[in-house]
Amino acid sequence: MKTSWRNASLVASAAAVLVLTTACGQEGGTSSVGSQNVGATAAAGGYGGVGSGIGTGTSPSPSSTVGGGQGNLGAQSASAGKLEVSANAELGDVLTDSSGLSLYRFDEDTAEPPKSNCNGDCATAWPPVPANDASAGAGIDKALLGEVTRADGSKQLTIAGWPAYRYAKDTKAGDLTGQGVGGKWYALAPTGKKASVASLPGLSTRNDPNLGEIVVDKNGMTVYRFAKDKAWPEPVSNCLGACLEKWPVVAPVSANDTKDVQKKGLMSFTRSDGVKQQTVNCSPIYTFAADKQPGDTNGQGVGGTWYAVRPNGEMVGVSDK
Repeated sequence: MKTSWRNASLVASAAAVLVLTTACGQEGGTSSVGSQNVGATAAAGGYGGVGSGIGTGTSPSPSSTVGGGQGNLGAQSASAGKLEVSANAELGDVLTDSSGLSLYRFDEDTAEPPKSNCNGDCATAWPPVPANDASAGAGIDKALLGEVTRADGSKQLTIAGWPAYRYAKDTKAGDLTGQGVGGKWYALAPTGKKASVASLPGLSTRNDPNLGEIVVDKNGMTVYRFAKDKAWPEPVSNCLGACLEKWPVVAPVSANDTKDVQKKGLMSFTRSDGVKQQTVNCSPIYTFAADKQPGDTNGQGVGGTWYAVRPNGEMVGVSDK
């Protein structure tokens, strides 16, 4: 496996830009700014102490128990297999091995060049992920996978240059008890960055256990449509005045700053009140003020007119019937 820590770049073609700028007769999306970091606060302690942790992710991969803390490091040191992406309400996308165990990075390591500084007792608490047989699953750029030779001569998996580890106290798929330990250990995002909602694109999707695949904003908050709005021949929002206090509009997002959301009809428009608003497939989109944290879907079905949004712009529970 070749060592690689190149970040994947997203390049929009001129043809795609033309489609976006002409869809529904409105202007194309523009970049939004700012993002929220909801990562857990690091707790005091060394490399082996349990920090704040996140517990179990909202969408772990396999649900079976894998490993067994300090007493079962054999499973922890097994090959990673096909890497997967698990959606966590607080951290966004988290990288896991094929068994659903979360992968971590260490602040005292380096990515350029790749180097692990976790050895001895540290490597007992944080078993290095072997590089052999590791492969990229859906949503992971295989070019970011690499390897580094450790002090003991073994080969460790790297993600964008960062050595990858499991945590011995994660005992089942989806556990994130290593998040923030010692203020130096953090779950890995598929890009090699520290997992956080700050790593989410302006618009992306997550697999909700009740609603299926739905669109979320840059903060991981659920996105909704209003059944009384119009999409054709051009977007029209009928949520005005006091309505907007409960249903804030989603600001314009660049088409390049999206993932797994339909590009056709992905654009912004100017509302009747002069505010610019984002659409999915030309339908205006909003968040819900009563959703307090990523993963909340309190707006689904409200008043029989508000619904979460599929990646193709359809309303969950309406178009699905």
